[in-house]
Parts: sequence; C-alpha cells; structure tokens
Amino acid sequence: MDYIENLQFEQLSLPLGEESPEQEYLLVPSSLHGFHNTDTTSQILPSGRRSLCMNGTLDAPGDRSCPSCGSRMHVNQRFQKTLKHLPFGNGISCIRFEHVQYFCPDCGHTHMQEIPFQSEHHRITKELEEYVRILLGQHTFTNKEISELSGVGQNIVKAIDKRRLEELYVEDGRLRRPEEQARFLGIDEFKLHNGHKYATHIINMANGHILWIAEGKKKQVVYDFIEHVGLEWMSHVEAVALDMNSDFQEAFEEKCPHLRMVFDYFHIVKNFNDKVVGEIRKDEQKRLIAEGDLEAARLLKHSKYIVTSSRETLARKDREAKEGRVLRKKGKVFSVSEVKRRDIGYLERYESILQKNRLLFTADLIKELLKEAYASRNESRMLKLITKILDLCANSGNKHMEWFWRLLVRHFDGIISHATYHISAGKIEGINNKIKTLRRQAYGYPDDEYFFLKLIDMSRH
Repeated sequence: MDYIENLQFEQLSLPLGEESPEQEYLLVPSSLHGFHNTDTTSQILPSGRRSLCMNGTLDAPGDRSCPSCGSRMHVNQRFQKTLKHLPFGNGISCIRFEHVQYFCPDCGHTHMQEIPFQSEHHRITKELEEYVRILLGQHTFTNKEISELSGVGQNIVKAIDKRRLEELYVEDGRLRRPEEQARFLGIDEFKLHNGHKYATHIINMANGHILWIAEGKKKQVVYDFIEHVGLEWMSHVEAVALDMNSDFQEAFEEKCPHLRMVFDYFHIVKNFNDKVVGEIRKDEQKRLIAEGDLEAARLLKHSKYIVTSSRETLARKDREAKEGRVLRKKGKVFSVSEVKRRDIGYLERYESILQKNRLLFTADLIKELLKEAYASRNESRMLKLITKILDLCANSGNKHMEWFWRLLVRHFDGIISHATYHISAGKIEGINNKIKTLRRQAYGYPDDEYFFLKLIDMSRH
C-alpha cells in the first residue's frame, strides 16, 4: 500500500466508442514529475494502432532568477512541445505541453524552461528511452521490431543502443580491457561487407567472449590486441587456436614466443577435403574418361559429397534411409510432397569408389589417421600418426598429396600441440555463424563501430 499511496495518478479521458457519448476514466501512475495531464485525445493511425496524446502543463520554475545577473526573468515566448511517451497496450502515446522561454530584461540572457523528464538526446521521455534500453538488453528483438513496439524511429533505437553498448564496453574512448584472464585464445577472420573487406575477432576460448575485433586480417590486428591487453596479461595465455593464416601465427610468435599455436581438426580436414580429395576426384574422373573406362567414371560423377564425408556420416544416412526418415513433411494447406531420405547405399558406393581408385583409397586412410591423431591426448602418439600421414603423402606420387605434405610440415608443431591443449575452432565457428545471422537481420551495418559493439555484446549472451 505504501507504494500505491506514493504514486501520482493522472486521469485519462477516453471514449468508449465512436457512437457513445459516455466517457471512461483510466487512472494510471505518472512518473513524469512536473507534468500534469489535463485531457487526453485519441486517434487511430493509418497503421491501425491507437495513438494517445496526453495534453498538460509543466510546473513553473520556483526560482526565475537570471543565472547571469540574478535579475528576475520574464516570459519571452511560448512553444508547443510534443514528446513520445510509453506505449499503452498495442497503442503508442505522446505528451504535449507548453514550453516557455524566459528573458532577462537587464542583461538580455535567454533561458528555456527545464523539462526534467525529457531524454537528453531525443524528443522522447526518459521513461520511453529506458523502456527501449530494457528491450535492447533482452537480446530477443531486432532494432526494427523494437522500433515497432515502442513507436520510436529506428535511427533513435540505434542511437540508444550504441550509447548502451558504449557504457558497457567502452572506457575513455577505448574498448575496456578484459576483466577475466584467458588461458586459451581463438582468432579468425570473417567477411565484413560484400566485396573483399574482412575483419578479425579474437575470443576467449573458455566462454566464447569476443575480446578484440578490428578491420583487416593482417599482423597489425594481433599487434593492436597485445598492446590493448598488455604483455603481463598475455604472459598467462598458454595457447592460441587459429587457421593456417601465417600472418596471425607470425605476429603471436614474434610478440609472445611462449605461446603454443594450435591447428584444429576442422581446418586440417577442410583443407584436405577441398584441396586434395576434391581435386583428386576430378583428376581421376578425367583420367578414366580418357582411358575409356566410362563405368568407373560414372561412379565418380556427383560423388563429391560421398568422398569428402566420413564413414560415420555415410553409415548414418544409410541407416536413416532404411528407417524411412522424413526430411520434409507433406503439406496440409499447399501441395507440398513428403520427402524421405533416399536409399542410395552411400557407404556401399563409397567402398566401390575406393576399390577402383588407389589415390582415393590412400585419402581414406589418411582421413582415418587424422581422426585417430586428433583424438589422442598424447603428443608422442599424435606425432607417430602424423608422421605416417606424411609418409603416405610423400610416397603417393600425387601433386595434391604433396601439397598436403607441405601444409603439414609447415604447421607441424601447431598440429601436435592439439594433443596437449585439445582446443578446437568450434566456438570460433559458432561466433562466425552468429555474425552471419546478425548481419542478415540488420541487412548490413554501415556503422562498423556499432556493428562491432553488437558482436561483442552478442558473444556474451
């Protein structure tokens, strides 16, 4: 009861219906100190939403002394002012009042009447600004949806959000230093805009928090990050997960030689499938056609997915086909047909391909050795397995296998390090997927600084 008694209530006069002369009086608590509602008008907007306009007056200032000379100030001009206010149900609202300009006859100083409930930055109430901030902090709605819910323009929503994010993550015009000490870091580049513009993010591998983000994908990004966190902070970092970007590796090794570089399973296998298995498949198909072995060539046609997949994946798809797994349900409203997993004998076809192609058989063996190596928690064991792979590549007599041999040799230490630190790019790839989603929702952010702040905030929720 104490809370209710302390609230100030305003009386809103709203018609029950267009044809009804009766009035319904709605009592609502007012937190707009200094504003007194006298009457309320209502209209239906072209969008179909109801708009309430609360007309009223402001409290006159108690002290009308001139701040320059101390003389009493007089009313010079009166203005009508309208501020957007909190939505009511499915409707929006505003307040309208007379705003006074005061004039000092002695020194000529002019002064506008103070509006204690107006936002410092926009023609909206502080209450509405706080409401928008609450919606933004829930990380549930897009800026466009918040604009529709609150009745505030998208540009204002963006401006409020940017100030909110700066309060959280910026101090003295610079990104705040990480509060937590990271043991493992992850670094990766991502596409910033269409064209060839990229940015790089560095994350704490323990929780996925973005610690640094900047345009470009060169050494300078790493240099700037190390300067940001300091060498003392970096001295407690043990390892960095990264792809085969030599610039990142060289920069970390140059500034922090104690760090271990870790190249994870995902990037190694992706390189092997894209640059080795895929290319061998195309070469073998051309060779078989040239030799007139059309049956073997047909077996390789449209087989890229099969030869680059793991045996476990192929076996799972065969099992799903036998079980009649439904990939798409039949439509009830539209004539959408049901789609089931096709039983094409994925694993059987894969085995047939391997029997007829020595190089693809060798590639299959390498994939199995890679899987076993990356499952190992012992560096000596992993070293032996990677050495076997190197021997297979070196003795294959194939240019694509030789390329993979050179890749493994160049990044040998970082590959073996995985057995000790066992960190992967899973969190990094998860962040990259979130970046793509956020960019799609916003149809691109022309303000990259705002976009980076959104990404940092997104990584924490």
